[in-house]
Amino acid sequence: MITLHHLDQSRSFRILWLLEEIKQPYQLQRYYRDKKTHLAPESLKNIHPLGKSPVIEWQGKVIAESGAIVELLIQRLAPHLAPDTNDATYADYLQWIHFAESSAMVPFLLKTFNQIETKHGTKLVFLENYTQIEFDKVFGYLNDYLKDKLFLVDDRLTGADFMMGFALHGLIHHMKQGEKYPHIKNYVEHLSSLPSWKAAEKIEQDGVMI
Repeated sequence: MITLHHLDQSRSFRILWLLEEIKQPYQLQRYYRDKKTHLAPESLKNIHPLGKSPVIEWQGKVIAESGAIVELLIQRLAPHLAPDTNDATYADYLQWIHFAESSAMVPFLLKTFNQIETKHGTKLVFLENYTQIEFDKVFGYLNDYLKDKLFLVDDRLTGADFMMGFALHGLIHHMKQGEKYPHIKNYVEHLSSLPSWKAAEKIEQDGVMI
């Protein structure tokens, strides 16, 4: 059985959502961020030296990196969530899976960190301007791409959506960018309405420490 080492408010939501979608039996080991530092607990290093989440234990291996986990689980357990490798859309599928952790995640995190620093009085010069340019470029491009689309690839749910949905949900609900990016907002609202997303969200919310 798969064990998911799940950290709250993390990329691990992708894996929780995927496991709920494919109805794969799994064990959930919860971890909680430090309330002051917002960092993962030291206990995660007992599972993987980096002390990050998601991490799964499966078939005698410890596997990290959300992109690798998504691809592996889909390949082995849910091939219907990916185009066939000979299909014309397979290249699009791979592009969007990797876009989520490269082109999209960098400006997303920079924007998040900049907002925290600015809130605490840090004066940003180069970094703020660079971040905004990259942020507008990446998410403007993605917003245009998602016009009239409910999914990223092949008009159906695929691993690309599991990878991208996490960051875009944060973009809309935490950064409050829905008015600026209406097509991303529609995409996020649709993903959030899926039964598997709702199930994963409930599991995460039920485990929140007060």
